[in-house]
Amino acid sequence: MYERIVVPLDGSKVGEAALAYIEDLMSKLAPETEVEVTLFQVISSLTPSVVAGEVRASIPYTRKAMEQIKKKAMDYLGEAGEGLRSRGAVLKAKVKTKMGICNAAEEIIKVADEINASFIAISTHGSSGLTRWAFGSVTDKVLRGANVPVLMVRALKQAK
Repeated sequence: MYERIVVPLDGSKVGEAALAYIEDLMSKLAPETEVEVTLFQVISSLTPSVVAGEVRASIPYTRKAMEQIKKKAMDYLGEAGEGLRSRGAVLKAKVKTKMGICNAAEEIIKVADEINASFIAISTHGSSGLTRWAFGSVTDKVLRGANVPVLMVRALKQAK
């Protein structure tokens, strides 16, 4: 049935909520099918700011710092993939990152298109009201912009 799934992760337990659903769903709907799960993380290279009184200065990350950030993200995704495989489902995990000043929702949609994904499984933080308005919702943007079905998994309050 499903062959390729994109699961965007942000490094939080809330973001990982979709993983358990993917394993359960695939073991029930396609127990004999090998499913490729692409774990994906967008790494922003926006520069941190230092504020001293009324003066604000942006300090760009060094190349070495960006390499360390990417390595940490790849290690995290690898561990998430190992955890997924160790639960016994017929799943094959791949990891992928995107670095730069980019829009997370757009990058998730691009990856789904690039790998010809069957669907995107994304966790939602469950923000609403002013928080959602102020920060936007990556999940909402993916839901509205994706060219494939989107499985939204609302994380339990305890995971936050």
